[in-house]
Amino acid sequence: MADIITILSNSVSETMSIGFKIGKILKNKRLPVIALLYGDIGAGKTTLIKGIGKAFDIDEREIGSASFVIVSVYETVPPLFHIDLYRLNDGADIDDMGLWDYLSVDSICVIEWAERLGNIDGWTVRISIVETDEECREINIEGIDEKDWFI
Repeated sequence: MADIITILSNSVSETMSIGFKIGKILKNKRLPVIALLYGDIGAGKTTLIKGIGKAFDIDEREIGSASFVIVSVYETVPPLFHIDLYRLNDGADIDDMGLWDYLSVDSICVIEWAERLGNIDGWTVRISIVETDEECREINIEGIDEKDWFI
């Protein structure tokens, strides 16, 4: 099992900065990249994705919760897919939306509410965000080498 890096964020801007650093690292990983995000409503998953998007030169205003569109596709190099499974009920919904097609192309897929997938093989990075108080978050990252994080 890979080591887990734990980072504390004390603000929205720090969470975005952490996301930016994650995005830079993901861009250098072998494709396809599957990043699974876990956390309660309001934990900061979308904020983290805004930071990831910034690493792809995507304006943070272009990234919102994908809850209503489920998949947001960004024409970057490599392509970035923001997938939000919050509104999906079960495996049949996931199969119907064609999720597996997104995961099989040379891209970076960031998936919110990844717990709805059950156990998934082939993930690259697993990130959980825990709200420790109104402003603070504990972000646990599995799948990123510690040496890459602290460069």
